[in-house]
Amino acid sequence: MRFDVITLFPEMFAPFLESGVTRRAYASGQVQVQLWNPRNYAQGNYRRVDDRPFGGGPGMVMLAEPLQHCLDAIRAARAEADVLEAEQPAPLVLFSPIGTTLKHAVVADWAESRGAVLLCGRYEGIDQRFIDTHVTHQISLGDFVLSGGELAAMVMLDSIARLQPGVLNDEGSFQQDSFNPALDGLLDCPHYTRPEQWQGQDVPAALLSGHHAQIERWRRDQRLRITAAHRPELIEKARSQGLLNAKDEAYLAKNTAKL
Repeated sequence: MRFDVITLFPEMFAPFLESGVTRRAYASGQVQVQLWNPRNYAQGNYRRVDDRPFGGGPGMVMLAEPLQHCLDAIRAARAEADVLEAEQPAPLVLFSPIGTTLKHAVVADWAESRGAVLLCGRYEGIDQRFIDTHVTHQISLGDFVLSGGELAAMVMLDSIARLQPGVLNDEGSFQQDSFNPALDGLLDCPHYTRPEQWQGQDVPAALLSGHHAQIERWRRDQRLRITAAHRPELIEKARSQGLLNAKDEAYLAKNTAKL
C-alpha cells in the first residue's frame, strides 16, 4: 500500500520512518510513504502557502492553489505507479476535529486498503473550497487540537503498519491488542518479565505455574477486571455480541463490587 503525505514539515517524518519496529514496513515497501511539501508547488519568490482569512480573525489559512498543484503531482505519480489510480483515485484524508475518531476498526479497514493521500493541515485551517472539492475522508484522534496534522498522520501510519504481516516480531502479537474486535474488544491484561520479584513485588503465581489453561484464565480475568474498571461500556458491548462465556460472567458477578 502507498500513502502520500502532504505536509509543510516533511522533516518531522524522517525519525518516525526510521525508528521502532514499524520501520520494517516502510523499509520493505509494505507501506510506502511519500512526502510532498506544498511549498514546492507555490508561486512567486516567497512560495507562499497561506494568507489571511476573509472576514478577519486570527491566524492564517492554507491556500487552495498550492495544495491543488501538489495533489495533481501526487495523482500523476500514483497513476504512473498503479494503473488502477487513473480509474479509482486514492482517497484524500484530512485530519480534522470533525472527523471520524481513529479507532481499531477504522485502522483495520485502512490496513486492508491500497493506501491514501494524507493531508496535514496547519495554521487556522485549509481553504474550505479545497476541502469540499477533494477531501473524501476526515479523521480525528480525539477531542483536542494539535498544531498540525503531522502527528495524527504518524499515528495513523504507525497503527496501520503494525498490522502488516511480518512487521511485528511475533505474528500473533497484535491479536491480543486492546480493542481488537477479532478477539473480544476488551482491554489487554498486565504483563510481567524478569526478575520474579522486584522491589518487594512478586509476579502473579498463575504466570509462573506452567499451567497453560490456568495462565489463560488468569489473563482473561485480568482483562475483564481492567475493562470493567476503566471502560465498562466495552464489557456491555462484548456481552451484547455474545463474547462473554459463563466463566466470564461468574468472575464479573463475583468481583464487580471490588472494582
